[in-house]
Amino acid sequence: MSELERWENRYVTGDIPWETGHPSTELQRVIAEEKIQTCTAIDLGCGTGANAVFLAELGFDVTALDLSPTAVDRGRQRKATAGVRVRFLTGDVLDPPEDIGGPFRFFFDRGCYHIVRSIDVGRYLQTLQRVTEVGSLGLVLTGNANEPRTGPPVVSETEIRAELGSVFEIVRLREFRFDLTLGEVGQPLGWSCLLRRREQ
Repeated sequence: MSELERWENRYVTGDIPWETGHPSTELQRVIAEEKIQTCTAIDLGCGTGANAVFLAELGFDVTALDLSPTAVDRGRQRKATAGVRVRFLTGDVLDPPEDIGGPFRFFFDRGCYHIVRSIDVGRYLQTLQRVTEVGSLGLVLTGNANEPRTGPPVVSETEIRAELGSVFEIVRLREFRFDLTLGEVGQPLGWSCLLRRREQ
């Protein structure tokens, strides 16, 4: 089964425990704490678009990318209901569409990095280099290896610093708990990693 088939099947069958239907509490906290100004933004692995729509409601100029056509369709429905502008694209973060746009001054990744790093972290970093510019900020939320895995794939601090730190200054790395979805027990431990694109 291809990655496209795998993720599309999960959205079609409803096996999507990461989809809370609400914007990430940690994204909201970081935007407020860091006073991140509205700008061009991209949501990588956007799912059904709750975070992309939230950013658009704040005034960000948002592009949202996901591999699953079903997820993107639901994102477009969410956008229409909210009455905001979000440019939803179907595509692979490891091989993004030519018309992805950019450079973006802010990127958000809730759970894409910890999936694709096991496939080809180099191509993921190439995508980030393609869609950002020097000084761009990013927020990556990923599973945390400091606790036994109960949810998403887990990553160690050393791995984050070696991989993401090769392209970005790590402005702040802290632990947080992922938001619960309906029926879920226990909030998986995560890393909240705020990044700034450095000069190469």
